[in-house]
Amino acid sequence: MGIQRIESVTYGIDDLDENVRFFDDFGLFPVERTDEHAVFETLTGQTLHLDTFPDSRLPPPVEPGPTLREVVWGVDTPDELERLVAAVAEDREVRESADGVHHTADETGFGVGLTLARPRPAAVTPRPANAPGHVDRWNTPLAAVGRVRPLRMCHVALNIPKPGRQQAVAFYTGLLGFRPTDVVEPMGVFMQAPGDEDQHTMLLCHRPDRAGVNHVAYEVPGFDDVIEGGNHMIDKGWREARRLGRHTIGSNVFRFLHAPCGGRVEYAADMDRVDDGYETRVHGTTPPHHIWALRTNRDQDTPA
Repeated sequence: MGIQRIESVTYGIDDLDENVRFFDDFGLFPVERTDEHAVFETLTGQTLHLDTFPDSRLPPPVEPGPTLREVVWGVDTPDELERLVAAVAEDREVRESADGVHHTADETGFGVGLTLARPRPAAVTPRPANAPGHVDRWNTPLAAVGRVRPLRMCHVALNIPKPGRQQAVAFYTGLLGFRPTDVVEPMGVFMQAPGDEDQHTMLLCHRPDRAGVNHVAYEVPGFDDVIEGGNHMIDKGWREARRLGRHTIGSNVFRFLHAPCGGRVEYAADMDRVDDGYETRVHGTTPPHHIWALRTNRDQDTPA
């Protein structure tokens, strides 16, 4: 198959304490902490690296301030890893680090790594739902979700400049085996990794016409987790970036938060799963951003 999933992401940051507090509140598990960096992980074993002094061998940051410096992709077999590394090395410089990660950079300047995927199983029990004729819950009221813990990083979205956007997409489709699932001509290209089932594993967004991190999405078990995860973050003082909703492309329920590492992070659930029978859709205009989004009048001054 090839690339299965995101294996790790690395951010260059300013304030380590603030970032550690953010991702601890977000529900990731702390793995390591020094004066200069911290590592967190998801339930399925992907790692988040927060570095105040990122490795000097990484490509320069693509934007000022805290930002994403590298995405490492997990490949399913040693043979496929060797094949991908060789293909990339014919096109640009690749270096291997002691931990078995092969490092390069994409057309925009984001760091890209390739390594063997090391997925860790995580038990997922969907909350039972009831509807006439489809009853999954008898004699048992639902309990609170409790602490929300992301299962995995499910996709990454990067902003890219409009000039050269075809070449930016071609790096991932031509060299790494991603396939476009939805092409939104005024906005960007949604792509699926060859070993993934999600409707998209990556988005290259040229709408802002500048390079930078857009967001990294973290899958949680269900709708309730998206809501409660966002509520918990707001209670902890973090700022929501967009109201609760469900995307048009991918169909996933979402909740976004501004992150001190740069860009945003997303709680996501219930994304479309697609196989080879899903043909690339080309949109001449940008679809509505959401199928629905939360509306409220509670913040308005209305008579009691």
